[in-house]
Order: sequence, then C-alpha cells, then structure tokens
Amino acid sequence: MLRRQGAIDAWYDREILAGGSIDSEIDANLADSDIFLALVSPDFLASKYCYEREMAKAIKRHDDGSLRVIPIIVEPCDWTSSPLGALKALPKDGKPISTWANQNVAYVDIVEELRRIVDRPNQKATPPATSNKRESRPYRIKRDFDAIDFAEYRENVFKKIREYFRRSIEELNEIGDPIRARFEGTSEYAFTCMLLNKGARNKEAHITIRGDSASTFGGEISYSFDPRAPINSANGFVRIEADEYQLYPTLDRFSFSRSKETDSRTPEGVAEALWIEFISHAGIDHD
Repeated sequence: MLRRQGAIDAWYDREILAGGSIDSEIDANLADSDIFLALVSPDFLASKYCYEREMAKAIKRHDDGSLRVIPIIVEPCDWTSSPLGALKALPKDGKPISTWANQNVAYVDIVEELRRIVDRPNQKATPPATSNKRESRPYRIKRDFDAIDFAEYRENVFKKIREYFRRSIEELNEIGDPIRARFEGTSEYAFTCMLLNKGARNKEAHITIRGDSASTFGGEISYSFDPRAPINSANGFVRIEADEYQLYPTLDRFSFSRSKETDSRTPEGVAEALWIEFISHAGIDHD
C-alpha cells in the first residue's frame, strides 16, 4: 500500500540488469536513499558483501544523520552483537518474523512503523553523541551467585515466558477461525492457556505454568499440559543453572518431546520451546 500510495519508491539489487555494474549501481542507489532496510538473518550476517560493504556504508550515513537504517529481523540470529544492536529493530521488540504464529501480523507491524517514518519525511536519524571514550571490549567476569540472584533471575525468566505466551495467544487470535485461544493469569506467578483448533475436530491444547517457588518441586518453574493443573503437578521444569559467568535457564522434560530445536539457554528460547510443544497438541505448527 505504501507503494500504491506513492509514499515510497523501493529498490533492491535484483533490479540490476544483466551487464550492469553491481558495485556502482548499489552505491548509486544507496547514496540516493533515505531509508535502508537491513533484512537480518544468519545469511545476512554471514554475507561478506551485505555485512562488510552494504551495511557498513549505510551505517556510516546513518551515523551522520543522512540515512535511516532500520533492522528488520527475519530469522533468529546474533544481530544484537552487530552495529545494528544499537538501533530499534522491527517487528515489535525485535522478535524475528519467522517466530510469529501469524507472520502477517509481523509484516503489518513493520508497515505501520514505516508509515510513521515516511509521514515525517524531514525527520532524520539521530547521529550518536560523540565521545572521547574508547569503545569497551566485551569482557566476561567470573562471579559467584547467591540464593537471591537465583530467585530474582527465576522471577525474571517466568515473567518473560508469561509475556511470550500472552503475546503469542494474541497472535493466534488474530488468525480467527478455525483457531480460538485463551490466556488467563491465575495469579502473579501462574498462568494457564487453552487452544482450540476447530479445523481438526475441535482438538484442544492446554498448558499451566507456575513460577511460584513455594508451590513447585525444588523451587523451579513448572509446567503441565493439563487444564488448570494443580500445584505440584508437572510434565517438566524450567531449571535455573549457573556457570562461572552467568545464570541461564534449562528445560527439563519428563518425557520425549517433538519440540523443534531452540536456544534453551535463554528465557526466550525456553518460552519458544514450550510454546511449540503446546500448540502441537492442537495440531498446529509454525516454521
């Protein structure tokens, strides 16, 4: 719609005709652009040309305020460790498009934000403040973790899992028929979700997740695939572990799971693994 309304004129390198000079045409179009959309994926970060040439030039113009660089996170990857990590990414919260239950919702979020930008054509990217400080290196510092550290981190992990499920339920409800989904917070440290797939003979899925250490085995985050599962009923746990440098969650399942591979040493990875297993019970999957 932005193109149809004449709000934008987009270009990408597939428009270079046979016999054209790749470097010069890319440079010319980059120099003439107001917005640079970096479609970020593992392939993008691994591409020497995309990362070291195109993005480097775009970031330089972004820093002097003559171009706005917008990271579009297409697939999960270590993009926050790149120069793009300092920029606000799309879609919302930098959640990769491929992980949204309904990817159209992610694309609409991106378009709405782009519309806000093109509606204010005179607003340039804000160049970073200059500083005489040398850029700090990514040091890792060993430390010991006490009981309070574990308790606070466990609480933070639970909140991130709860928010992941709440947003994901909203995404499923955007799809509409034949899917119906419900999120219910039963207490500050417990919630339950129900999913109904009317397209598969009303197949149901349930999950109850508890983060109240006083109500679970061993004081860990518990989960159960039973509706409104009672206290001390679980199909597995999210346990909090520590190495010499950091705290991290691990997923402890009591039985074999068909869940796809995720980064189960991050709160988001654990949440995604539980979500994929939950929706699979209702005959739903996503790439």
